[in-house]
Amino acid sequence: MSHTIVLPRIMEIGRDASQKLPEVLHSLQVRKPLIITDKMMVTLGYVDKLQALLAAAGVVADVFDDTVPEPTDSSIRAGVERIQNGDYDVIIALGGGSPIDSAKAMAILGKFGGEIRDYKFPRQVEESGLPIVAIPTTAGTGSEVTKFTIITDEANNEKLLCVGLGFMPAAAIIDYSLTVSLPARTTADTGIDAMTHAIEAYVSQKRNPYSDAQALAALRLIGPNLQAAYHDGSNEAAREAMMLGATLAGIAFCNSSVALVHGMSRPIGAFFHVPHGLSNAMLLPTVTEFSIPAAPARYAECARALGVASVSDDDEHANARLIQFLKDLNQELQVPSLAEFGAQAAEFTALLPQMCEQAFASGSPNNNPRVPTQAEMLALYRSLWATAAAM
Repeated sequence: MSHTIVLPRIMEIGRDASQKLPEVLHSLQVRKPLIITDKMMVTLGYVDKLQALLAAAGVVADVFDDTVPEPTDSSIRAGVERIQNGDYDVIIALGGGSPIDSAKAMAILGKFGGEIRDYKFPRQVEESGLPIVAIPTTAGTGSEVTKFTIITDEANNEKLLCVGLGFMPAAAIIDYSLTVSLPARTTADTGIDAMTHAIEAYVSQKRNPYSDAQALAALRLIGPNLQAAYHDGSNEAAREAMMLGATLAGIAFCNSSVALVHGMSRPIGAFFHVPHGLSNAMLLPTVTEFSIPAAPARYAECARALGVASVSDDDEHANARLIQFLKDLNQELQVPSLAEFGAQAAEFTALLPQMCEQAFASGSPNNNPRVPTQAEMLALYRSLWATAAAM
């Protein structure tokens, strides 16, 4: 049985890889870029550095810096209009997952029009929008190497999963030095997001030998380095390992899939405005414990790759160590409960049926080794709240 593997056309990886941006644009035969980013990238000086680098190569780059965390259909509208009213032939997406996801949506809508809901899964978006050069500044989402984007439909409080080759960047520039300034909270949330990508890709029902190899390689990098990067952001060895691990995890789930954690996580983000990596972290121990009986050998391999179990541990002991590690990790990285984040119990309970509906509609839960029933998903959500309340 064969498997289709999708990757960016060009990847530059390593310290100061961002210096290769002019060469990458030349390889793509483009000359008129629009940098899509956020205000923080401007404040940190990253945008000025890219513009100066391009100017030295004779390329003038305009900037759109109004992307927001957890992008919405309304937040991308101005960027779409900017593209439609310009003569740009390439987009440079600079920042974390939100600017890159925003740029992906803008690249398609700017060329083909419509609303983002028109492109939601199960539609496969194969049309080619403006080519994207993705430059991530967080080690987490893997958006620089995936054919996905997530945009919230504000009217319905629904995170729309959009899928297809049209969302795959033409090039990815993976420069870990851009992550050294990340605060600890962002390092933790994006790092757990990357770990979740790798675990879910490895246990997914859509897995394949290629995605397996990328997922295990990602876990071997993330396991020993996530806490190190969280506690000491200047630790370049840990930053480099996390950046490469996040990219490999992105490649893994792009060519396999995510599963139940992500399916249940998106409604939490949409209704309670929890950052994506953080909502994944809230769910990961509970959902993993639920899922292990359907794929004990797979989860045990994840534990061994992370370094929390040894080759001498049998699957049962490896999985017990995995669950304990995930719980301890959330405590060490100060992952708040939903209640601590500010959600109200009455609102949470009232929204549970709609959250389950949106989770199943995304398709991700059906990729899980153990697919929950409606009642089981409700119980998982409720146990998340009950566990949080008991802590």
